[in-house]
Amino acid sequence: MEVIQMTTHTLADAFWEELQDVLSAEMQMAKALPKMADKASDHALKQAFESHLQETETHITRVEEVFRSIGKTPKAKTCEAMAGLIKEGAGIMRLQADDEVMDALLIAAAQKVEHYEIATYGTLCTWAELLNYVDGLQLLKQNIEEEEAADDKLTQIALTVNQAAKMGK
Repeated sequence: MEVIQMTTHTLADAFWEELQDVLSAEMQMAKALPKMADKASDHALKQAFESHLQETETHITRVEEVFRSIGKTPKAKTCEAMAGLIKEGAGIMRLQADDEVMDALLIAAAQKVEHYEIATYGTLCTWAELLNYVDGLQLLKQNIEEEEAADDKLTQIALTVNQAAKMGK
């Protein structure tokens, strides 16, 4: 496993590093969501992935605005955690499974991503508040609220999808 070397001497440096990471994570998800939507058979799940793609594109724009608000040029640093989650999701999509089971697996994979993003945005919000990055904080709060709403929507969809997967229909 490769260890990422970074020069982080201050909380502001850590914030900037984490911002690069989340920009990469969102960009990776923007590429993965159309594939997940194509693979989903449940109409509500397919719609959820499609609408979250639009939100993800907005998240990218907001994160880029946060960079500019702190005087930095938007720059992504490969998010290895997201790359791993997406690789796991790609493996799931290659499985031979009934549609209902595949949908349940897709929801599980998507919720892992949502929980990672919620954790990352939570950290960034805390640091932005401590660093008095007022403009950036508001943008990051919008992103975390939308990630939480996406997770809630997936949980609601899972109620019927998981039951259908259990019943084999």
